[in-house]
Amino acid sequence: MVNNIDQYRLIMNTPAQLNPPNPLLASRMLRLKSSLVRDILAAATQPGMISFAGGLPAQDLMPALTVEATTAPALYQYGNSEGEPAFRQAIAGWIAESGPAVRPEQVLALAGSQQGLDLVAKLLLEEGTPMLCEGPTYLAALQVFELFGADIACVPLQAEGPDLVAFEHLLETHHPRCVYLIPCFQNPGGACYSPEARVAVAALLDRYNVLLIEDEPYRQVSLDVDHPMTPICSLLKHAPWIYLGSFSKILWPGWRIGYLAAHPSLLPHLVRLKQAADLHTQRPGQMAVTAWLNGASRQADLARLRAGYRLRRDAMQAALQKHFGTLAEWSAPRGGLFFWLKLREHDATRAVLDRAIQRGVAFMPGEAFFTNPAEGRQYMRLNYSRSTPEEMDRGLAILAECLTQAELAVC
Repeated sequence: MVNNIDQYRLIMNTPAQLNPPNPLLASRMLRLKSSLVRDILAAATQPGMISFAGGLPAQDLMPALTVEATTAPALYQYGNSEGEPAFRQAIAGWIAESGPAVRPEQVLALAGSQQGLDLVAKLLLEEGTPMLCEGPTYLAALQVFELFGADIACVPLQAEGPDLVAFEHLLETHHPRCVYLIPCFQNPGGACYSPEARVAVAALLDRYNVLLIEDEPYRQVSLDVDHPMTPICSLLKHAPWIYLGSFSKILWPGWRIGYLAAHPSLLPHLVRLKQAADLHTQRPGQMAVTAWLNGASRQADLARLRAGYRLRRDAMQAALQKHFGTLAEWSAPRGGLFFWLKLREHDATRAVLDRAIQRGVAFMPGEAFFTNPAEGRQYMRLNYSRSTPEEMDRGLAILAECLTQAELAVC
């Protein structure tokens, strides 16, 4: 019988490209990489596995969703591609609380924000289309952008935003059609753009008239930030924009409910792409989220979630200081779900991942977050939201051994 670890080995040992190419498949399939974090889930669900790999939210901190909102028989019929009117109205209000004043007509319901990345890539990218991303950046965004053949240049990311000199240089020399940014608790690095960086980035995008794709899955998982996190798209005066959001980190991710809002000139095209993809987003989930957004418990639910994540973040910080104090450098995240470590002397390769999984611990090697994987060999991403303090202590001790032991037989 094949278990999950055997399944993981099978996936990891399968060539990334078909050799020879399958003549039945489109040529772009040669560019489609498997998502390492999804592959690791095959092993991370093994009983007893301590997983620091995926960005799974804590089940015990998820609020209850109103079941009554999902029971109307009409919800199980086909729906509008744009989304339920009540959902679009609620999302417009949700966005306006911290960002741009958008109309419900500018909102599109999504099957998770990953679908938004797919739609955006179909809308904007062809083989060779220049674009900019942060370096490092979200691995599943790289997966879809590379599939459609984007010519990706990466701007170095600092603690409070991108290197602005490098950013402007790339705008001048790379001539990107679009820029993909995660300004709040960037995945994987954890950076949260300062107010000054947000204003500066918006001014540069306006100056060069470059479309912004702003991805905000972690905005509500804010733990220690004491300044406004104004969305960059709300600071733009001329440049077009697409704003992506998700409920997968604060409500039950199995609903797969996300959204986008877009510049009015772009939304009709995105709606048609949505129609071609899956007709419409599942309606019961939209209405469950709408009931939560309009309900009285929302603020208390978010406060409880943040308080729980602060405790877990602090527990991992303590465990890291104990086991990785001499091995790596990092900053405690001010939000989001991850620690981003730079190792001082060792490499966090897939070989180390294989050894760690054999001992019951999973993590994300940094190479998956770079367009050039070699740049990420000294980095690792660790999720803190799913493990108990005891599991963090035990798992990080094992992981430190797997990094430092020279002989595979020892680990």
